[in-house]
Amino acid sequence: MRVGRLRPADVGVTGVLVVLVLGTLPFLDTSSAADRPVDAGAYALAALAALGTLPRTRYPVAAAAVVVGATTAYLLLSYPYGPVMLCLAVAVYSLARRRPLRPALLSAAAAFALLLTHVVVHPDSLGLPAALLPASAFVAVPFSVGVARRVWFEARAAERAAERQQARDDERLQLAHEVHDVVGHGLAAIQMQADIALHLGRPDDATTALEAISRAANEALTELRTTLATIRPGSADGPARAPTAGMANLPTLVRRVESAGVAVDLTVSGTPRHLPAAVDLAAYRLLQEALTNVVRHGAEAAARVEVAYEPERVRLAVRNRRAPGAPYVAGFGIAGMRRRAESLGGRLDAGPADGSFEVRAVLPAGGDT
Repeated sequence: MRVGRLRPADVGVTGVLVVLVLGTLPFLDTSSAADRPVDAGAYALAALAALGTLPRTRYPVAAAAVVVGATTAYLLLSYPYGPVMLCLAVAVYSLARRRPLRPALLSAAAAFALLLTHVVVHPDSLGLPAALLPASAFVAVPFSVGVARRVWFEARAAERAAERQQARDDERLQLAHEVHDVVGHGLAAIQMQADIALHLGRPDDATTALEAISRAANEALTELRTTLATIRPGSADGPARAPTAGMANLPTLVRRVESAGVAVDLTVSGTPRHLPAAVDLAAYRLLQEALTNVVRHGAEAAARVEVAYEPERVRLAVRNRRAPGAPYVAGFGIAGMRRRAESLGGRLDAGPADGSFEVRAVLPAGGDT
Protein backbone atom coordinates (compact mmCIF):
# COMPACT_ATOMS: atom_id res chain seq x y z
CA MET A 1 0.00 0.00 0.00
CA ARG A 2 1.41 3.42 -0.89
CA VAL A 3 1.75 5.64 2.14
CA GLY A 4 1.07 9.33 2.12
CA ARG A 5 3.24 12.36 2.85
CA LEU A 6 3.66 14.04 6.22
CA ARG A 7 0.42 15.86 6.94
CA PRO A 8 -0.44 18.76 9.25
CA ALA A 9 -2.63 16.36 11.21
CA ASP A 10 0.42 14.17 11.91
CA VAL A 11 2.31 17.15 13.30
CA GLY A 12 -0.69 18.16 15.39
CA VAL A 13 -1.16 14.72 16.95
CA THR A 14 2.55 14.39 17.68
CA GLY A 15 2.59 17.84 19.25
CA VAL A 16 -0.30 16.93 21.54
CA LEU A 17 1.46 13.71 22.56
CA VAL A 18 4.72 15.54 23.32
CA VAL A 19 2.94 18.08 25.54
CA LEU A 20 0.83 15.41 27.25
CA VAL A 21 3.63 12.91 27.87
CA LEU A 22 6.27 15.41 29.05
CA GLY A 23 3.78 17.56 30.91
CA THR A 24 2.52 14.70 33.06
CA LEU A 25 5.91 13.21 33.97
CA PRO A 26 6.41 15.48 37.03
CA PHE A 27 3.06 14.34 38.43
CA LEU A 28 3.84 10.66 37.80
CA ASP A 29 7.06 10.92 39.80
CA THR A 30 5.13 10.84 43.08
CA SER A 31 2.38 8.41 42.07
CA SER A 32 4.13 5.28 43.35
CA ALA A 33 7.08 4.77 45.69
CA ALA A 34 7.98 1.53 43.85
CA ASP A 35 8.67 3.31 40.56
CA ARG A 36 12.04 4.64 39.60
CA PRO A 37 12.21 8.42 40.03
CA VAL A 38 11.68 10.47 36.90
CA ASP A 39 14.99 11.80 35.65
CA ALA A 40 16.57 13.00 32.42
CA GLY A 41 16.49 9.47 31.02
CA ALA A 42 12.71 9.29 31.52
CA TYR A 43 12.24 12.63 29.74
CA ALA A 44 14.48 11.54 26.87
CA LEU A 45 12.73 8.20 26.32
CA ALA A 46 9.27 9.73 26.69
CA ALA A 47 10.14 12.47 24.21
CA LEU A 48 11.56 9.92 21.77
CA ALA A 49 8.36 7.83 22.02
CA ALA A 50 6.19 10.88 21.36
CA LEU A 51 8.32 12.29 18.54
CA GLY A 52 8.60 8.81 17.01
CA THR A 53 4.94 9.05 16.00
CA LEU A 54 5.64 11.97 13.63
CA PRO A 55 6.50 9.93 10.49
CA ARG A 56 3.86 7.25 11.18
CA THR A 57 1.89 8.03 8.00
CA ARG A 58 4.84 7.95 5.63
CA TYR A 59 6.96 5.35 7.43
CA PRO A 60 4.60 3.39 9.69
CA VAL A 61 6.95 0.44 10.31
CA ALA A 62 9.94 2.65 11.21
CA ALA A 63 7.78 4.86 13.40
CA ALA A 64 6.36 1.84 15.23
CA ALA A 65 9.87 0.45 15.76
CA VAL A 66 11.07 3.72 17.32
CA VAL A 67 8.00 4.12 19.53
CA VAL A 68 7.95 0.50 20.68
CA GLY A 69 11.68 0.55 21.37
CA ALA A 70 11.52 3.79 23.36
CA THR A 71 8.42 2.72 25.30
CA THR A 72 9.87 -0.70 26.13
CA ALA A 73 13.12 0.85 27.33
CA TYR A 74 11.11 3.33 29.41
CA LEU A 75 9.21 0.49 31.09
CA LEU A 76 12.27 -1.78 31.51
CA LEU A 77 13.92 1.01 33.49
CA SER A 78 10.89 0.93 35.81
CA TYR A 79 9.74 4.46 35.10
CA PRO A 80 6.08 5.06 36.07
CA TYR A 81 3.23 4.09 33.77
CA GLY A 82 1.52 7.02 32.07
CA PRO A 83 0.53 8.67 28.81
CA VAL A 84 3.67 7.31 27.14
CA MET A 85 1.53 4.24 26.45
CA LEU A 86 -0.68 6.39 24.21
CA CYS A 87 2.28 6.85 21.87
CA LEU A 88 2.42 3.09 21.51
CA ALA A 89 -1.31 2.91 20.71
CA VAL A 90 -1.03 5.65 18.07
CA ALA A 91 1.95 3.95 16.40
CA VAL A 92 0.21 0.55 16.31
CA TYR A 93 -2.96 2.14 14.89
CA SER A 94 -1.00 3.81 12.07
CA LEU A 95 0.81 0.55 11.38
CA ALA A 96 -2.47 -1.31 10.89
CA ARG A 97 -4.00 1.61 8.98
CA ARG A 98 -1.16 2.04 6.49
CA ARG A 99 0.22 -1.45 5.95
CA PRO A 100 -1.32 -4.64 4.48
CA LEU A 101 -2.82 -6.96 7.06
CA ARG A 102 -0.21 -9.74 7.11
CA PRO A 103 2.96 -7.64 7.55
CA ALA A 104 1.13 -5.30 9.92
CA LEU A 105 0.02 -8.25 12.05
CA LEU A 106 3.55 -9.65 12.22
CA SER A 107 4.93 -6.26 13.23
CA ALA A 108 2.23 -5.79 15.86
CA ALA A 109 2.91 -9.26 17.29
CA ALA A 110 6.62 -8.47 17.55
CA ALA A 111 5.80 -5.17 19.27
CA PHE A 112 3.53 -6.96 21.75
CA ALA A 113 6.19 -9.56 22.55
CA LEU A 114 8.81 -6.84 23.08
CA LEU A 115 6.44 -4.87 25.27
CA LEU A 116 5.84 -7.89 27.55
CA THR A 117 9.52 -8.08 28.50
CA HIS A 118 9.06 -5.33 31.09
CA VAL A 119 6.63 -7.34 33.22
CA VAL A 120 9.49 -9.24 34.87
CA VAL A 121 11.33 -6.09 36.05
CA HIS A 122 8.76 -3.31 36.49
CA PRO A 123 7.75 -3.04 40.16
CA ASP A 124 4.14 -2.13 39.37
CA SER A 125 3.65 -4.90 36.81
CA LEU A 126 0.93 -7.48 37.45
CA GLY A 127 3.16 -10.26 36.17
CA LEU A 128 2.19 -13.04 33.79
CA PRO A 129 -0.46 -13.97 32.84
CA ALA A 130 -2.36 -11.12 34.49
CA ALA A 131 -0.34 -8.49 32.59
CA LEU A 132 -1.45 -9.86 29.24
CA LEU A 133 -4.83 -8.13 29.34
CA PRO A 134 -3.73 -4.50 29.99
CA ALA A 135 -0.70 -4.91 27.73
CA SER A 136 -2.77 -6.25 24.88
CA ALA A 137 -5.22 -3.34 25.21
CA PHE A 138 -2.51 -0.95 23.98
CA VAL A 139 -1.78 -3.19 20.96
CA ALA A 140 -4.84 -5.24 20.03
CA VAL A 141 -7.43 -2.46 20.33
CA PRO A 142 -5.63 0.21 18.23
CA PHE A 143 -4.57 -2.50 15.77
CA SER A 144 -8.20 -3.60 15.30
CA VAL A 145 -9.36 0.00 14.86
CA GLY A 146 -6.62 0.64 12.31
CA VAL A 147 -7.49 -2.46 10.29
CA ALA A 148 -11.18 -1.51 10.33
CA ARG A 149 -10.39 1.98 9.07
CA ARG A 150 -8.13 0.66 6.33
CA VAL A 151 -10.75 -1.82 5.15
CA TRP A 152 -13.39 0.93 5.14
CA PHE A 153 -11.22 3.31 3.08
CA GLU A 154 -10.30 0.53 0.66
CA ALA A 155 -13.97 -0.39 0.25
CA ARG A 156 -14.83 3.24 -0.49
CA ALA A 157 -11.99 3.50 -3.01
CA ALA A 158 -13.12 0.28 -4.71
CA GLU A 159 -16.70 1.56 -4.81
CA ARG A 160 -15.63 4.85 -6.40
CA ALA A 161 -13.49 2.98 -8.93
CA ALA A 162 -16.43 0.72 -9.77
CA GLU A 163 -18.69 3.75 -10.21
CA ARG A 164 -16.18 5.41 -12.54
CA GLN A 165 -15.83 2.20 -14.55
CA GLN A 166 -19.62 1.84 -14.74
CA ALA A 167 -19.92 5.43 -15.93
CA ARG A 168 -17.33 4.77 -18.65
CA ASP A 169 -19.11 1.58 -19.68
CA ASP A 170 -22.45 3.41 -19.83
CA GLU A 171 -20.92 6.14 -21.98
CA ARG A 172 -19.41 3.58 -24.34
CA LEU A 173 -22.69 1.71 -24.61
CA GLN A 174 -24.62 4.91 -25.21
CA LEU A 175 -22.18 5.93 -27.92
CA ALA A 176 -22.39 2.47 -29.47
CA HIS A 177 -26.18 2.74 -29.65
CA GLU A 178 -26.04 6.26 -31.09
CA VAL A 179 -23.54 5.30 -33.77
CA HIS A 180 -25.46 2.10 -34.52
CA ASP A 181 -28.70 4.03 -34.98
CA VAL A 182 -27.21 6.79 -37.13
CA VAL A 183 -24.87 4.71 -39.27
CA GLY A 184 -27.22 1.74 -39.51
CA HIS A 185 -30.09 3.89 -40.72
CA GLY A 186 -27.95 5.75 -43.23
CA LEU A 187 -26.34 2.61 -44.63
CA ALA A 188 -29.70 0.86 -44.91
CA ALA A 189 -31.08 3.73 -47.00
CA ILE A 190 -27.93 3.82 -49.12
CA GLN A 191 -28.03 0.07 -49.70
CA MET A 192 -31.68 0.21 -50.74
CA GLN A 193 -31.02 3.02 -53.23
CA ALA A 194 -27.91 1.28 -54.54
CA ASP A 195 -29.91 -1.89 -55.17
CA ILE A 196 -32.49 0.16 -57.04
CA ALA A 197 -29.79 1.81 -59.14
CA LEU A 198 -28.26 -1.55 -60.02
CA HIS A 199 -31.57 -2.89 -61.33
CA LEU A 200 -32.63 0.17 -63.29
CA GLY A 201 -31.95 0.28 -66.96
CA ARG A 202 -32.78 3.96 -67.58
CA PRO A 203 -29.98 6.46 -66.87
CA ASP A 204 -32.40 9.11 -65.60
CA ASP A 205 -33.84 6.76 -62.96
CA ALA A 206 -30.36 5.63 -61.96
CA THR A 207 -29.34 9.27 -61.54
CA THR A 208 -32.31 9.82 -59.23
CA ALA A 209 -31.30 6.84 -57.12
CA LEU A 210 -27.71 8.05 -56.95
CA GLU A 211 -28.88 11.49 -55.85
CA ALA A 212 -30.90 9.82 -53.10
CA ILE A 213 -27.78 7.88 -52.06
CA SER A 214 -25.81 11.12 -51.87
CA ARG A 215 -28.50 12.80 -49.73
CA ALA A 216 -28.74 9.80 -47.38
CA ALA A 217 -24.97 9.66 -46.96
CA ASN A 218 -24.74 13.41 -46.32
CA GLU A 219 -27.57 13.35 -43.76
CA ALA A 220 -26.07 10.35 -41.98
CA LEU A 221 -22.64 11.97 -41.83
CA THR A 222 -24.09 15.24 -40.56
CA GLU A 223 -26.04 13.47 -37.82
CA LEU A 224 -23.01 11.38 -36.90
CA ARG A 225 -20.85 14.49 -36.57
CA THR A 226 -23.50 16.08 -34.36
CA THR A 227 -23.66 13.00 -32.15
CA LEU A 228 -19.89 12.82 -31.77
CA ALA A 229 -19.65 16.57 -31.13
CA THR A 230 -21.93 16.27 -28.10
CA ILE A 231 -19.55 13.85 -26.37
CA ARG A 232 -16.17 15.19 -27.51
CA PRO A 233 -14.40 16.99 -24.63
CA GLY A 234 -14.10 20.73 -25.08
CA SER A 235 -16.74 20.99 -27.80
CA ALA A 236 -19.64 22.70 -26.05
CA ASP A 237 -20.51 24.51 -29.27
CA GLY A 238 -20.48 21.33 -31.33
CA PRO A 239 -24.22 20.53 -31.30
CA ALA A 240 -25.09 23.97 -32.63
CA ARG A 241 -23.53 23.17 -35.99
CA ALA A 242 -26.33 20.77 -36.96
CA PRO A 243 -29.85 20.00 -35.75
CA THR A 244 -30.02 17.58 -32.84
CA ALA A 245 -32.09 14.47 -33.48
CA GLY A 246 -35.60 14.78 -32.04
CA MET A 247 -39.28 14.41 -32.82
CA ALA A 248 -39.22 17.72 -34.67
CA ASN A 249 -37.17 15.91 -37.32
CA LEU A 250 -39.67 13.07 -37.69
CA PRO A 251 -41.01 14.36 -41.06
CA THR A 252 -37.44 14.44 -42.37
CA LEU A 253 -36.92 10.88 -41.16
CA VAL A 254 -40.10 9.77 -42.92
CA ARG A 255 -39.03 11.41 -46.19
CA ARG A 256 -35.63 9.76 -45.92
CA VAL A 257 -37.19 6.32 -45.45
CA GLU A 258 -39.61 6.93 -48.31
CA SER A 259 -36.71 7.96 -50.54
CA ALA A 260 -35.25 4.52 -49.79
CA GLY A 261 -38.36 2.96 -51.32
CA VAL A 262 -40.47 2.28 -48.21
CA ALA A 263 -43.93 3.83 -48.02
CA VAL A 264 -44.62 5.25 -44.55
CA ASP A 265 -48.13 5.87 -43.21
CA LEU A 266 -47.62 8.34 -40.34
CA THR A 267 -50.43 8.99 -37.86
CA VAL A 268 -50.01 11.53 -35.04
CA SER A 269 -52.69 11.81 -32.36
CA GLY A 270 -52.90 14.25 -29.50
CA THR A 271 -51.20 17.62 -29.49
CA PRO A 272 -47.50 17.51 -30.40
CA ARG A 273 -45.50 19.34 -27.75
CA HIS A 274 -41.97 19.89 -26.55
CA LEU A 275 -40.71 16.79 -24.78
CA PRO A 276 -37.92 16.54 -22.22
CA ALA A 277 -34.60 16.36 -24.08
CA ALA A 278 -33.85 12.74 -23.15
CA VAL A 279 -37.35 11.59 -24.10
CA ASP A 280 -37.31 13.60 -27.32
CA LEU A 281 -34.04 12.00 -28.44
CA ALA A 282 -35.09 8.51 -27.33
CA ALA A 283 -38.44 8.70 -29.14
CA TYR A 284 -36.73 9.75 -32.37
CA ARG A 285 -34.08 7.04 -32.09
CA LEU A 286 -36.68 4.35 -31.42
CA LEU A 287 -38.64 5.31 -34.54
CA GLN A 288 -35.43 5.62 -36.56
CA GLU A 289 -34.20 2.15 -35.59
CA ALA A 290 -37.64 0.56 -36.12
CA LEU A 291 -37.92 2.08 -39.60
CA THR A 292 -34.35 1.04 -40.39
CA ASN A 293 -35.34 -2.53 -39.58
CA VAL A 294 -38.29 -2.19 -41.96
CA VAL A 295 -35.94 -1.02 -44.73
CA ARG A 296 -33.55 -3.90 -44.09
CA HIS A 297 -35.82 -6.78 -43.14
CA GLY A 298 -39.42 -5.87 -44.02
CA ALA A 299 -41.40 -8.35 -46.10
CA GLU A 300 -42.90 -5.46 -48.06
CA ALA A 301 -41.79 -1.88 -48.56
CA ALA A 302 -44.43 -0.31 -46.32
CA ALA A 303 -44.71 0.66 -42.66
CA ARG A 304 -47.31 2.21 -40.41
CA VAL A 305 -46.07 4.63 -37.76
CA GLU A 306 -48.22 5.86 -34.88
CA VAL A 307 -47.31 8.61 -32.44
CA ALA A 308 -49.73 9.40 -29.62
CA TYR A 309 -49.11 12.37 -27.31
CA GLU A 310 -50.78 11.87 -23.94
CA PRO A 311 -50.67 14.08 -20.82
CA GLU A 312 -48.03 12.02 -18.99
CA ARG A 313 -46.52 9.90 -21.74
CA VAL A 314 -45.91 9.48 -25.43
CA ARG A 315 -46.75 6.23 -27.22
CA LEU A 316 -44.93 5.01 -30.31
CA ALA A 317 -45.70 2.15 -32.66
CA VAL A 318 -44.18 0.92 -35.91
CA ARG A 319 -45.81 -1.95 -37.77
CA ASN A 320 -44.96 -3.68 -41.06
CA ARG A 321 -45.88 -6.93 -42.78
CA ARG A 322 -43.89 -10.01 -41.83
CA ALA A 323 -43.14 -12.96 -44.05
CA PRO A 324 -44.96 -16.10 -42.79
CA GLY A 325 -42.65 -18.34 -40.79
CA ALA A 326 -39.79 -15.85 -40.84
CA PRO A 327 -37.53 -16.33 -37.79
CA TYR A 328 -37.26 -13.55 -35.24
CA VAL A 329 -34.11 -12.91 -33.24
CA ALA A 330 -33.80 -9.79 -31.07
CA GLY A 331 -30.46 -8.32 -32.10
CA PHE A 332 -28.39 -5.34 -30.97
CA GLY A 333 -30.91 -2.87 -32.36
CA ILE A 334 -33.90 -4.23 -30.44
CA ALA A 335 -31.79 -4.53 -27.28
CA GLY A 336 -30.65 -0.95 -27.69
CA MET A 337 -34.21 0.31 -28.16
CA ARG A 338 -35.38 -1.55 -25.06
CA ARG A 339 -32.48 -0.17 -23.04
CA ARG A 340 -33.29 3.38 -24.17
CA ALA A 341 -36.90 3.06 -23.12
CA GLU A 342 -36.21 1.38 -19.79
CA SER A 343 -33.45 3.85 -18.86
CA LEU A 344 -36.12 6.57 -18.92
CA GLY A 345 -38.66 4.55 -16.96
CA GLY A 346 -40.55 3.51 -20.07
CA ARG A 347 -41.26 0.20 -21.76
CA LEU A 348 -40.68 -1.33 -25.19
CA ASP A 349 -42.21 -4.46 -26.71
CA ALA A 350 -41.16 -5.89 -30.05
CA GLY A 351 -42.14 -9.05 -31.87
CA PRO A 352 -44.47 -10.76 -34.34
CA ALA A 353 -48.20 -10.05 -34.06
CA ASP A 354 -50.98 -11.13 -36.47
CA GLY A 355 -48.83 -11.46 -39.58
CA SER A 356 -46.96 -8.26 -38.82
CA PHE A 357 -43.94 -7.23 -36.86
CA GLU A 358 -44.65 -4.55 -34.28
CA VAL A 359 -42.49 -2.31 -32.14
CA ARG A 360 -44.41 -0.53 -29.40
CA ALA A 361 -42.95 1.83 -26.82
CA VAL A 362 -44.26 3.99 -24.01
CA LEU A 363 -42.08 6.82 -22.71
CA PRO A 364 -42.84 9.11 -19.74
CA ALA A 365 -43.21 12.69 -20.92
CA GLY A 366 -44.88 14.53 -18.05
CA GLY A 367 -41.81 16.55 -17.08
CA ASP A 368 -38.05 16.63 -17.05
CA THR A 369 -36.52 13.16 -17.30
